[in-house]
Amino acid sequence: MNDAELAERVAAVRAFNRLYTGVIGVLDEGPADAEYSLPEARVLFELAQQDPLAVTDLRKRLDLDAGYASRLLARLESRGLISRERSDEDARRQLVRPTSAGRDAFALLNRRSTDRIGGLLRRFADEDQQRLLTAMRTIGDVVGERRHDPVLVLRPPRPGDLGWVVERHGALYGREYGFTSRFEGLVARIVADFAAQDDPRQAFWIAELDGERVGSIACARGQDADTAKLRLLLLEPSARGHGVGRRLVTECVEFARAHGYRAMELSTVSILGAARALYRAAGFEVVGEEDFDDWGPKLTEETWRREF
Repeated sequence: MNDAELAERVAAVRAFNRLYTGVIGVLDEGPADAEYSLPEARVLFELAQQDPLAVTDLRKRLDLDAGYASRLLARLESRGLISRERSDEDARRQLVRPTSAGRDAFALLNRRSTDRIGGLLRRFADEDQQRLLTAMRTIGDVVGERRHDPVLVLRPPRPGDLGWVVERHGALYGREYGFTSRFEGLVARIVADFAAQDDPRQAFWIAELDGERVGSIACARGQDADTAKLRLLLLEPSARGHGVGRRLVTECVEFARAHGYRAMELSTVSILGAARALYRAAGFEVVGEEDFDDWGPKLTEETWRREF
């Protein structure tokens, strides 16, 4: 990235900041918002989440230096909103907690904030609200500290999910492996076949981490009535390392076993090392190989099988 590109991106971020601070009213100076500064409101918020809270932990959460934090807490204490005390376990640690007045102040600020953001969201249709929340999660993932224990949910597809599966297969495999649109077309046909059938011995799962779509897998009928086929395993880069792929494969295998299949097969290509490791860990073995180049690069297609 050269200096001109950096300057353009900096300008874009600053423009977004100006837009968003105006949208949420950070610059408002009306009486309803002038009682507390933003740092004071943040302190009251943190204390509402954990009471008491060590001053060192509070400083770390808000990225405050010692001098500024001391002055900030002194202002809140002089207004009767917080109290400070030494820890019984370690006299070197100072604890801070909200007073009754401080809890009342937070409740008022929290109610105002909820009403304001609720009013903002009600301006948009549900679909646009979801787009907005997804974009905010993306910003949080990139610039914030990712959670070490995100919540994983596997669920059936909702309207729009199957199209997402096709689009993400095309985009990810195109970017990472150079697959052409022929691969995306194959995925689209598989998805269309699934959507056209109402078969209790078939299933489709969408994986979510903290409410964001990050993967998929499907269990379909194989070439004979006793064999199931694992299809459409997808894992977004942001989800790797959280056990999502393993959970998807396990769910698919257990579904096939529970619905009377005696074996399960799948097709993959040899360059997909992470996926192949998941299949091997789940008990699959390679039973056939064939070279082809229908998707752009020269590939070796592998057939894997697991007996139940």
